[in-house]
Amino acid sequence: MPRKKYRTDVALLSVTNTEFAAVTHFHEWKAKTIDGDDQIYDVASFERDGVRRSLVHAKLGEMGMTAAAATAMKLIYEFRPRYLIMVGIAAGVAMEGVADQMYGDVVVPDVVWNYSAGKFVSPSEADIAFGDVGFLPRSTYAAIPMEILPHIRAAMESEENQCTVHIGPMACGSSVVANRKILEKQIHSQLSNTAGLDMESYAVVYAANHATEPKPIPIIIKSVCDFADNEKSDDYQKFAAYTSCEFAKLLYEKYLPLG
Repeated sequence: MPRKKYRTDVALLSVTNTEFAAVTHFHEWKAKTIDGDDQIYDVASFERDGVRRSLVHAKLGEMGMTAAAATAMKLIYEFRPRYLIMVGIAAGVAMEGVADQMYGDVVVPDVVWNYSAGKFVSPSEADIAFGDVGFLPRSTYAAIPMEILPHIRAAMESEENQCTVHIGPMACGSSVVANRKILEKQIHSQLSNTAGLDMESYAVVYAANHATEPKPIPIIIKSVCDFADNEKSDDYQKFAAYTSCEFAKLLYEKYLPLG
């Protein structure tokens, strides 16, 4: 049986309406539907080295890992992209020992991990405790392919890049974090150099890594819109969504190998 081939160069995923608006700002998209599938896909193209390259985008129906995994798998199956890139917003960390971050800074993880997997127990049975509740973590990890990191660093260092970019672990969980104790006790106690938090990245990387051949290369590009504390607000979401998409566009239009 002949080996299946990639059919699309780049696939993008977004979640919120704000992220969707940022994605649509950068290309002329046309809506595409597929019989039997209620997902609306957006298709576009870009030129690189005189060759037209294909682009597809899908917006999740809701936040979280379940919707992310389901939508990513459909996108992979229907379009067979070479790269699967999730763009959008995330929480920064602003922690001692982690590079300083500002609103709009881009976080590109080399590792994503699910910090919410585990077991709730009594405090005496766990190292992580919140009052009279203890938590035994059973975190799982998924790595971004190492061979893609030099291309990300090249884009970071480019004179065309207007964004500050941080490479480091991204923590992924099932809930929005707006409490520093959660960040410090449950996340940085396990992986102290974690650079950002979101609710979908782990599922996207897991879907890509466990898809049938040809598997896409997963890349997460999310920008800081708040700092996972009780001052969380929506004030910087539009700006962060824009910088995320801006860096993603530079990466796939100039630096990612497209074969």
